[in-house]
Amino acid sequence: MNGADALITTLADNGVTACFANPGTSEMQFVAALDREPRMRSVLCLFEGVATGAADGYGRMTGTPACTLLHLGPGYANGAANLHNARRAFTPIVNVIGDHATDHRKYDAPLNSDIAALAAPNAIWVKSAESADAVGPLAAEAVAASFGAPGGNACLILPADSAWNETNTAGPVIERPKPRAPDPAAVAAVAKALKASAKPVLLLGSGACGEAAITAAGRVAATGVRVLTDTFTGRQARGEGRFRPDKLPYFGEQALKDLDGVDLMVLVATTEPVAFFAYPDRPSVLVPDGCATLTLSDRATDAAAALQALAEALGAPATGAVEPYAPAAAPGGKLDAWAMGAAIARHMPAGGIISDDAVTAGLPIFTQTRNARAHDWLSLTGGAIGQGIPLAIGAAVACPDRKVLALTGDGAGMYTVQGLWTIAREKLDVTVVVFANHAYRILGIEMGRTGGGEPGPAASRLLDLGDPRIDWVAVAGGLGVPAERVETAEAFDEAMARAMKGTGPRFIEAAMR
Repeated sequence: MNGADALITTLADNGVTACFANPGTSEMQFVAALDREPRMRSVLCLFEGVATGAADGYGRMTGTPACTLLHLGPGYANGAANLHNARRAFTPIVNVIGDHATDHRKYDAPLNSDIAALAAPNAIWVKSAESADAVGPLAAEAVAASFGAPGGNACLILPADSAWNETNTAGPVIERPKPRAPDPAAVAAVAKALKASAKPVLLLGSGACGEAAITAAGRVAATGVRVLTDTFTGRQARGEGRFRPDKLPYFGEQALKDLDGVDLMVLVATTEPVAFFAYPDRPSVLVPDGCATLTLSDRATDAAAALQALAEALGAPATGAVEPYAPAAAPGGKLDAWAMGAAIARHMPAGGIISDDAVTAGLPIFTQTRNARAHDWLSLTGGAIGQGIPLAIGAAVACPDRKVLALTGDGAGMYTVQGLWTIAREKLDVTVVVFANHAYRILGIEMGRTGGGEPGPAASRLLDLGDPRIDWVAVAGGLGVPAERVETAEAFDEAMARAMKGTGPRFIEAAMR
């Protein structure tokens, strides 16, 4: 076998069986080796940002890494934005980044770059396999690193000659590390502080929003402690039969108003909340004056076990309150995010997965789906828009028996619109909804909040997407996805019903203006 064979065999032996790829010349040995390893599913993505976002979605839904195949430094750079989001979600990913042959680097060919330096800001592990014998062992090491506390993307740089040279060395099968057990002293200290607090809150991060952790948090809430989540979490179990925590508001002043009077904030798999951006004369840290903070468990600790231990220490009831299924009434009239949220809640089946890149439309839909059938919500953890379509691809590959919805703004959707082609090619059961307001609506809001005032003609041209208007139905159809445009709440409700009853790729342009 050659180094590429050793790499793919080692990945597959360690449970990495999906590869989201945009290969180039340096990666041809890897591509050829895929024909010799039937356990690895290869998914072609026409832009590296689609590949990295898809790997993020796959990892969020399975808890195990997919791999990406990226072409040298520029290929990695094209995918970096969604790796930033994955870093903030603590998603395990193994990035295989092709490089020039080791003896070719010295010539500084046009695609030559410092790949390790490019990858370092988003990665928890970066190494280069400088020989074929090193490839397999480093591949196993990369998988192990991706599971590290609390998880993240590992980058294995693969020089072309390390891939084509022969080797007899495959990597070992690694033992997946387990999260740290909760600290009994921390549990006792938090329980004592909660009992003495007049107005406490529990703040849950991404690692504390899975079904087991949410269930335990519901028990804690039953003792009178208010429970919130971070504004954006990697994956949250919600809907019918699940406890519903509140969400920390996005805008800093709204968050501080919501937390007014809180004297104790207990952090679970998160850190002290901060504003998304700085604004004139507004605080950055979103902890009220006089509020103490305690950490129940950090991101490397088993959050579900910590919350269960806390519930026991507080003498909480065996179960907490959970949401009933309560579908909204059929929406009518004006097509807005509230009406669309009602339609989604009415028609999304149990086990649905929502990939949220909807920006201004996201919160109303999140609110409207609180009583929908049980589902998972994947948020834009790093704030780099263009995640919605790619994340849905990865979720659909990971969970082929579940309905996946990608909710995206028209501005965000254009970042990674190439993903529609992959959805069509792989025949994924993904419904993409684009909220076509033909503007960067969030930037219009932020213009005022930052003190920029009302946008004039020049500023408005940087916020407007209506000249020319994007014909989303034509775009989606040209990339192979059946598409329709709807202009009323009733029409959207009917389109969503069709999409949820059918299977395969669907695209709905919600014409909001």
